[in-house]
Amino acid sequence: MTKHGFTLFLFSSAVAIATFRDEQEFCENESCNEREFDKSHFYSDVKHCGEIPLALSHKLLDALPLDEVDGNVIRTVKRSVFSESQPSPLKEPLTLAAVSQDVLRNILDLNESVIQNEEFVRCVSGGKLFPGSVPLAHRYGGHQFGYWAGQLGDGRAHLLGEYTNRKGERWEVQLKGSGKTPYSRSGDGRAVIRSSVREFLCSEAMHFLRVPTSRALSLVVSEEPVWRDPFYNGSVIKERGAVVLRLAKSWFRIGSLEILTRTGELDVLRTLLDFVIKEHFKSIGTNDPDKYVVFFSRVLNETAHLIAHWMSVGFAHGVCNTDNFSLLSITFDYGPFGFMESYDPNFVPNTSDDEGRYSIGAQANVGLFNLQKLLEALKPLLTSDQLSQSQQILREYPQIYHQRFHELFKAKLGFLGNEEKDSYVIAFLLKLMEDTGADFTMTFRQLSEVTLSRLQKGSFAPSLWALSDLSSHKHFRDWVQLYLQRLSRIMSDSDEERQHRMQGVNPRYVLRNWMAESAIRKAEKNDYSEVTLLQKTLMEPFMEQEEAERAGYASKPPSWAQQLRVSCSS
Repeated sequence: MTKHGFTLFLFSSAVAIATFRDEQEFCENESCNEREFDKSHFYSDVKHCGEIPLALSHKLLDALPLDEVDGNVIRTVKRSVFSESQPSPLKEPLTLAAVSQDVLRNILDLNESVIQNEEFVRCVSGGKLFPGSVPLAHRYGGHQFGYWAGQLGDGRAHLLGEYTNRKGERWEVQLKGSGKTPYSRSGDGRAVIRSSVREFLCSEAMHFLRVPTSRALSLVVSEEPVWRDPFYNGSVIKERGAVVLRLAKSWFRIGSLEILTRTGELDVLRTLLDFVIKEHFKSIGTNDPDKYVVFFSRVLNETAHLIAHWMSVGFAHGVCNTDNFSLLSITFDYGPFGFMESYDPNFVPNTSDDEGRYSIGAQANVGLFNLQKLLEALKPLLTSDQLSQSQQILREYPQIYHQRFHELFKAKLGFLGNEEKDSYVIAFLLKLMEDTGADFTMTFRQLSEVTLSRLQKGSFAPSLWALSDLSSHKHFRDWVQLYLQRLSRIMSDSDEERQHRMQGVNPRYVLRNWMAESAIRKAEKNDYSEVTLLQKTLMEPFMEQEEAERAGYASKPPSWAQQLRVSCSS
């Protein structure tokens, strides 16, 4: 095997940057091309990873119908869940801009040294395939902004296979930005640096905020030109292509079922649904005559809990279409998301959302809409009694959501036990925050850091800037008295114990848009130092960190942050 020009720079234990400058090559060992798959001829020209010890499997291939047509020709697909689709390698040179060591070690069972192998960057960007991989693109549809959009599917993502780690966890490994598929429509199958940096960082940030989420192993950047109109105003610009390798327990979504009901493929619908239940809802009996009702109930409960989690950290997904809502109730498909700064229920991170359909305050209602569409997809498989049961379950959604929201915000305020007026104390605070425009994240964080005696006095040091903003409200002292009275009724609870309890659930750092933008601007100039710093910071969001403080990540957002806009363009 010929040697490549190879340079490695270690920025931290979490990130490596590697640059490769030669063309791809075939594995010398011919056995690495052998595949137990009846359409292996389609991949006869694909190069394989022979030196990275990560073998994938594909239970999906044996269980679910596959498109009979080979290749990436854009088409309407029928009677299948997946289509074969070969990734299109990015043009070299390639740069390994970021790696999640947590994913590398604790999900994929790989040693840190693997990133120094010159083959690694190609394996995680689609230039080579892991042993056992058969790249697939998933067929799904969806309601987008309230309207049925027909066939959508993985237009620039390739599911490489599944990995079962030493803990027995099964993870689906997927590339995003890896080229065209049969579902690309008018797209080029690529993703750009700005969207890929955001996806990589937010996937990992949400995990460490303890919010159910997909994960990201790596971010690879190329010199390949990609043309985009970021704000759909006719101003097309040249950007650079990038690929994120991401993982989830499953990438199935509400739209995965919708497309099958809409096209009348009820046998395929039943096959897919039975597979999802068997693999991911193991407590539901496969022979239970009401298994689809129980499934719907579980998805509804977990979706309500997920959105309540989003609200508890001030996260707005930005594009809550049914094709972006997971059947496993995890957060994925990070696009024009945003973490709310000044508290505003009408906060809309996505400039493409002109009507504010997916504002942060509307997310719970959108969740209900999406669950209604899920029930519509299940309807042909339900008896009349089962449909009635499911409709009753749907009516319970608001209560389930509000209960979880209530629990999370009680914890944010340090409350133990239950009192009748807890909801009022929470709502009162949120109203003060809305009226004053107080920062969502730092108001709760500074409440967890300030002493109760200082809170009662109501005079705050410049470092407590969010509380200072909040205290300008004429009813601030009224709220403080209610809050202190509530805390005083917690038996044997010291101020230090309260602070410790609250600091464990109120992050000091979240991925604000201005922080991501700062990292993106540097990354576009081949400086990945802030991607590294943010990744390191967001791995411990509840702990004060010296580097993060120097970078201003817990300070008032800079004035230029107010002008930032993000859109669906990526």
